[in-house]
Amino acid sequence: MTNSVNNKKIGIGAGVVLAVLVLGYLMLGSGAPDFKDYEAGTERKEAFFGYFLPIIQEENARIAEVREELIAWHNDQDSIGWWDEGTIEDIAADYRMDEFDVSDQAAWDELLSRVDIVPASLALSQAANESAWGTSRFATKGNNYFGQWCFEKGCGLVPNSRDSGKTHEVADFDSPQQSVERYMQNLNQHDAYEPLREVRATLRANDQPVTGYALAAGLGKYSERGVEYIEELRAMMRHNELAEHDL
Repeated sequence: MTNSVNNKKIGIGAGVVLAVLVLGYLMLGSGAPDFKDYEAGTERKEAFFGYFLPIIQEENARIAEVREELIAWHNDQDSIGWWDEGTIEDIAADYRMDEFDVSDQAAWDELLSRVDIVPASLALSQAANESAWGTSRFATKGNNYFGQWCFEKGCGLVPNSRDSGKTHEVADFDSPQQSVERYMQNLNQHDAYEPLREVRATLRANDQPVTGYALAAGLGKYSERGVEYIEELRAMMRHNELAEHDL
């Protein structure tokens, strides 16, 4: 599912960062720009990162707000009323945890391991890798920037190179924002990415920063290329100095 990408290093200065962030915020309510309009290399990278960084930050801010509320309830469980308990159960269900028990510490640990941010460096590098810097067919036709699959006929775009006997499609999203949202849901909910959540929870438990470089270790099942894919993402983070965007 991954694409060949240009890992040439770019150094984004403060002025350029501001300019591309403004571009991203201006376009949040519309579709993504045609990244083919930008010259391949630094210009396209700056446009791509400038567009997606605000979207990723906005979704992370939403997740972080929910997480903070959950932590407050967890730390003061005597204050949880019947309405609060229903809200917590609804959040747990959104993260594929049914029949949540507010008195069960293991359930809280699992929920808090799921309701957490995805570092911008990881999201940006995966978006760039999976969409060939926003120029792939799946990105331009289906707003799919993370190579996410779906398995119902007509749910997305049929890969041109799909193996005989396979039925998966590449999901079609209403907007780039929805693609980012579903990508984060995928990492935070799917069993395949439990290793990523375990790395993140361990970092939290040890008061260590949650970085894309560290969490990439849990993406062994995201691509058939396994370790090679992880190392490619990490190389992109280094070459493009994306760690500065992590919370």
